[in-house]
Amino acid sequence: MMKSIDPADLEMKENYKILTGTIVPRPIAFVTSLAEDGTLNAAPFSYFNIISADPPMVSIAVQRNPGGERKDTARNAEYKGEFVVHITDEDNVEKANETSAGVPADVSEVEMTGLETVESTKVSVPGLVNAKVRFECATETIIPLGGTKGEPSCDLLIGRILHYHLDQEVYQDNGHTDYRKLKPVSRLAGNDYGKLGELFALKRPK
Repeated sequence: MMKSIDPADLEMKENYKILTGTIVPRPIAFVTSLAEDGTLNAAPFSYFNIISADPPMVSIAVQRNPGGERKDTARNAEYKGEFVVHITDEDNVEKANETSAGVPADVSEVEMTGLETVESTKVSVPGLVNAKVRFECATETIIPLGGTKGEPSCDLLIGRILHYHLDQEVYQDNGHTDYRKLKPVSRLAGNDYGKLGELFALKRPK
C-alpha cells in the first residue's frame, strides 16, 4: 500500500528526508574554488549530475545557509568564474566529509584538512592530488532557485568542463572508465554512504 503525501503539508526538513532517502545513490562532487581574498575552499555536494555532453557540462545545487546567505562555493564560482570538480571515491571520502564542517569563509578547508593540491591546466583554481578524476570548469551560469522570490534557498551552478584529468588506471584506451578502479562513493541519507556494489548490464531496445 502506498503512502500519499503532499509536500506542501511538510516542513522543509521533512521534504529533505524524503528526497535524500529516496533519490539514491547520489554521486558526490568534491569542489575546490577560490575566494576573492585568495582562500582556497573545498566542499562536497551530492546534488550533482551531468547535464550535457555537447559541450560537456555538469550541475551542482549548492544549498544556501539560513537567511539566504550564499555558501563559499557559489560565491567563489561567481566571483572567479571557475571551479574544479573532483569525483569522490573511497580514498578521499573521509577528507571530503571533513571539509563539510562549518568554518568561516577565510578559513581554507584544504589547509585545515591537509589536502595536497596540484596546479590546473586551464583554470586558476588548484585541483586536489587525492582524486582519480577531476574536471576543470568555467562557470557557465548560476541560477538562484527555491525559497521565496526575494530569498532563494539554493544556487544551481552550471559548469562547462574545460579540461579532464583522469587516472591512467581508471581511463581505458577505448575511452571508457573502469568503475572498479575509480571506486566511486555515493551519498545516501543521514550519515550513510554507499560503495559501488554489484554491477549488471541491460541492452537498450532498438
